[in-house]
Amino acid sequence: MGPELTYKIAKCCAPQEGDTITGYFKEDGTITVHDATCNAMQGLRTERLLKVTWDEIRKTETTTDIALLAPEFAELDETDYFILKHHQELGMDYSIVVAEALRIPLEEMHQRHRKLKELGVLKRVEGRIIHYRKNIVKGKWIKHRNHTYYELTPEGKMWIEAFENQQTASET
Repeated sequence: MGPELTYKIAKCCAPQEGDTITGYFKEDGTITVHDATCNAMQGLRTERLLKVTWDEIRKTETTTDIALLAPEFAELDETDYFILKHHQELGMDYSIVVAEALRIPLEEMHQRHRKLKELGVLKRVEGRIIHYRKNIVKGKWIKHRNHTYYELTPEGKMWIEAFENQQTASET
């Protein structure tokens, strides 16, 4: 059995699952997946075009394109990655602390936290006693009151991993 193929969703047409697609076998061994009607394909070498299916792409464990996890994740950027990474490393936190740590304007931080919650990569922590900022103040417990705390979801962890895999793949 040969090496597994790596598929990447083309940014020019960003096909969604269910669209008719065509693959283009690149010199680096990856297959770029285009919408079958993509104008960019007209300039490609026809002998490198491949018939591909969404089932085939889903079965490939080495697929690193974030858009395959969920198409809506394609709108997340590097700043969102740093926000999610903050929550992964420090646990639940609220917008003011994350904004200060990452030097992001507070209003933008509120908007990003809301967006990340709506996408399901962060969840709001319901009112409860929480351990204050893991590894920062040992043994100190505070009551969750005036701040909205967020924590990473399993989907958020998957997105971080996919983002890191995609960054590694683009560096090689």
